Amino acid sequence: MSLMSKKIETLANIPLFRSLDDSRIRQLDTQCAWRRASRNEWLIDFQDDSNDVLFVVSGMVRVKLQSVSGREVLLREINAGEFFGELAAIDNQPRSSGIVAMTAVTVARMPASIFRNAVHTYSDVSDQLLALLVGQIRMLANRVNEFTTLDAKYRIYAELLRLSKPIPGRSRHASLSPPPAQSEIAARVSIRREAVAREIKALERAGLIERRRGALVLTDTARLQTMIQKALDAE
Repeated sequence: MSLMSKKIETLANIPLFRSLDDSRIRQLDTQCAWRRASRNEWLIDFQDDSNDVLFVVSGMVRVKLQSVSGREVLLREINAGEFFGELAAIDNQPRSSGIVAMTAVTVARMPASIFRNAVHTYSDVSDQLLALLVGQIRMLANRVNEFTTLDAKYRIYAELLRLSKPIPGRSRHASLSPPPAQSEIAARVSIRREAVAREIKALERAGLIERRRGALVLTDTARLQTMIQKALDAE
């Protein structure tokens, strides 16, 4: 193994283990199986019965759910420094989602028993995991609320806001760079791509979104948030 590979194949930059010293990190490194995957390669299939926890050391992966109809729904991205598979490691049930690489990635595959031991041994690891799980519950509760109460166009507005990042110095502006494909937005909110295209065109006509080189710019995030809230309050 090259020196560069050894530098990459470590959990030292995983925030979950920020409280551990170098010797404990090295010990965990040796207890993981390391893997590199290419873009669009599946790391975990739907209903996979393994219970290892995978840490993304470099690259980005995407979490996908499969609806009853068979349509894939994009749930979230997992970036370098983050991890997935903790639910299966805790309850030993089949995976609730599939994971696909969006870039070339390096992942560390940690056995569930090693993960649980770290959670039980180090209080900071335990506290971070609890905070993460609470955050996931809140996020899923919010998404369920949107799916059950909001029409498609408002779900699109909410997803655009989630994907955007504030533009410094412009309080109401935010950008999506690079701009997501319409099919990706459609998969995130479980509607057809044509509906996304139609609503983005409507936002352009209303002056609420602008196309720029390499980005979509939301020109009034406060107004979009108000529109979403009014739709929620009307239910």
